[in-house]
Amino acid sequence: MAARARMAPSQSWLSPVFAGTGALLILFFAVPIAAMVAKESPAVLWRTLLDPTVAAALWVSVSAAAAATAVALVVGVPLGYLLARRDFTGKAFVAALVDMPVVVPHLVAGIALLTVLKPDGIFGAPASALGINFVDALPGTLAAMLFVCAPFVVNAARSAFEAVDPRLEAASRGLGASVGRTFFKVSLPLARGGIVSGAVMAWARAVSEFGAVLIIAYYPRIGPTLIYERFTSFGLKSARPVAVLLVLVCLGIFAILRFRRRGTAISTKEGGGAAAR
Repeated sequence: MAARARMAPSQSWLSPVFAGTGALLILFFAVPIAAMVAKESPAVLWRTLLDPTVAAALWVSVSAAAAATAVALVVGVPLGYLLARRDFTGKAFVAALVDMPVVVPHLVAGIALLTVLKPDGIFGAPASALGINFVDALPGTLAAMLFVCAPFVVNAARSAFEAVDPRLEAASRGLGASVGRTFFKVSLPLARGGIVSGAVMAWARAVSEFGAVLIIAYYPRIGPTLIYERFTSFGLKSARPVAVLLVLVCLGIFAILRFRRRGTAISTKEGGGAAAR
């Protein structure tokens, strides 16, 4: 107690300084978005939303991002579990590969994907034989979004599984549960909050992707592609209403997902406490 009392005066200046710097950053985030939204009237936004081209682009952005996130969950959660629970040769290399899409410029990612997904590419050729085309097609959009969003799921799952007490898994196995049953009944429920958080961030990253999608699948247009097209062809006044709609749609869905994630995290924490007891 005395030690904390002695430390308090020397730290008293930190809170207002941190609050001030934090407020500057929040203003830097909020003011440009608020200014952009304020420039457009509700009537203009409504007319823009009724434009079939705009509505279709927004729908492709939101739905393709959701599909890419779902695929990332299916393939990324098991990998996150392996990275959290198993030691194997090349583990550091695998972890580095998972992080690579985060640091690679997204235009470069698009070129790399196009190299292997074009009709005569390593993956594109057999896919073409099955009637699946990636270039200027929805599968290409999904591939580009998956490339940039999957690391968020894998890393979130890895951190979430690392936070699960291995003794709980050992207790489940000791009671006769199989590895699979332990994973689905103990590990996954306890890690659910972190995984959902990663999925929310993955969806947000996917819906905002532009560079990789632009390279591999200009069509069907996603929201960012349409904004870029209108800005380069007609200027700021034409592009801004679409940008505002994309921001409002994404912020609305993101807020809903965040709210649901918070509820999931609370229920998971309660479940973890009950399991520990």
